[in-house]
Amino acid sequence: MKNIIRSLTVALVLAAGLLTATLRAAEVYVSAAASLTDVLKEIAITYEKESGDQLVFNFAASSTLARQIEEGAPADLIVSADEAKLDALEKKGLLLPGTRKSILSNTLVVVVPADSAANIKSAKDLAGPDIRKIAVGEPSSVPAGIYAKEYLEKLGLWQRLTDKIVPVENVRAALAAVESGNVEAGIVYKTDAMISTKVKVAFEVPASEGPVISYPLAVIKDAKAPDAAKKLAAYLESGPAQAVFEKYGFVVTR
Repeated sequence: MKNIIRSLTVALVLAAGLLTATLRAAEVYVSAAASLTDVLKEIAITYEKESGDQLVFNFAASSTLARQIEEGAPADLIVSADEAKLDALEKKGLLLPGTRKSILSNTLVVVVPADSAANIKSAKDLAGPDIRKIAVGEPSSVPAGIYAKEYLEKLGLWQRLTDKIVPVENVRAALAAVESGNVEAGIVYKTDAMISTKVKVAFEVPASEGPVISYPLAVIKDAKAPDAAKKLAAYLESGPAQAVFEKYGFVVTR
């Protein structure tokens, strides 16, 4: 009888502990730039085990994410690939004051299919006959495309290349277009090129020539789990998270 009572007591204690943990756990909706897909998924594996929280990701172009949040889509935390999208959200009072910060940077690269014989050593070579189509994120709204246009305009090449530009929905779509061979070249982030075996980097844009790339994050004002979102934001600045970011080629700025 004592053994039965002891077993029931242990079972009740375990059940109570499990219930308490479940009640403490939160579901955190994270809207993140498409270029962060792989690195955040890896970070989530460790974070979910340590925190007990569950991360629900929505990966897309930062412009799409901002529009979704403006329209009331569920989001607790946003990590954008540029400052402009958060500027717009902040002006509309959609960010929780005091939570915005820039945590990462990146580099632009020109990629070509892995089996390409094109001799591309500088942006000027993109104007040559070997390159007929260049995939970039939509240059009017997608950060990677905006950065690419800014870079080419700085070199005085944008107008010369306009007829070759193929705008796509986000940076991962630009990468996919090069991988498939549908275009001869693409301008993407270095971090995107690093995850693909189907493309090769023709050249990396020098820091002195390229645009300043910033990845800011902020908690959404109407977040359903603001405390959990703040906790996640803090973790993304921690040593373990920064090590993963650096492994994927991001530049940690905090």
